Amino acid sequence: MALLYKRWDEPRSLFGDLAVLVFLLTQCLDGMFTYLGISIWGPRIEANPLIVSAIDAVGILGGVGAAKILAITFGIVLHLRRVHNLVAMLSVVYVAGAILPWTALFLTN
Repeated sequence: MALLYKRWDEPRSLFGDLAVLVFLLTQCLDGMFTYLGISIWGPRIEANPLIVSAIDAVGILGGVGAAKILAITFGIVLHLRRVHNLVAMLSVVYVAGAILPWTALFLTN
């Protein structure tokens, strides 16, 4: 646990700032790609059933927007808690699990 958490009184770190910036960028890209993909192929192209349920409930913009705002909020909270390694790891997971698959889908169709 010591590798994931730092004390509040420690100074800001360049790694932490870059990690949260990359996280925010991946969230924005995922939101844009999800919106574009659903606009083209319909809501069933989305692999996350929670996002599909949110889209069914409040529409594409509201569902995707709410999910991205929630994810960004949690990422910023982790950044403020100095859990920079986890924020960086989540960015990598989003790139591998969301950005690359959407990019491949757009490039092949």
